[in-house]
Amino acid sequence: MIQKLNDKILREATHWLAERDIALNLVFQQYGYPPLWAREPGFSTLVHIILEQQVSLASANAAFQRLQEHLGTVTPEVFIQLEDDTLRQIGFSRQKMLYTRTLATTLLDGRLDLESLEDQTDDEVRATLLQLKGIGNWTVDIYLSECLLRPDILPQGDIAMQEAFRVLKDLPERPKHETFTELTRHWRPWRSVGTRMLWHFYLCERRRPNS
Repeated sequence: MIQKLNDKILREATHWLAERDIALNLVFQQYGYPPLWAREPGFSTLVHIILEQQVSLASANAAFQRLQEHLGTVTPEVFIQLEDDTLRQIGFSRQKMLYTRTLATTLLDGRLDLESLEDQTDDEVRATLLQLKGIGNWTVDIYLSECLLRPDILPQGDIAMQEAFRVLKDLPERPKHETFTELTRHWRPWRSVGTRMLWHFYLCERRRPNS
């Protein structure tokens, strides 16, 4: 059976990680438990994650909210009917129009079943989603970690995660993913929780006065 994160496991894993990593212990002592950051799996959320690619979360959230206001429920059937001008006004770039339409079309013609990902291994999910245009490792990792709640995912190229790690470990620059993977090997099998602790630190630090 494939294990999934929940609030109880998140808290237990936070303690486990804090005992094994000085930097994560500092995060826990200063800011407490991270949020679970669970998202509903499916087309709507995957569109939202695509919107988040290489832009601020605030910008992506605003665009997705406009999309929801325009459509109500975001399904492949209604999304595929939107014109270019409408999507552009909502906040989709030309590339992201292509990516999300490809996703919708692939779901509608039966070449992809997102529900089936629930029973696939992490590697199988990655292989399935990477076949889609515009979906790379970061998008797959976020879907695995936040939608499928897999416990041992390091989102490749996630800037907030890397920057938090750089600050906490007093590194001269953000580590490359291969280096980051090596430096967090002792977080296994809870790297998704370690990631959440880094995000928690990053966001809490940004909210601090004079930060």
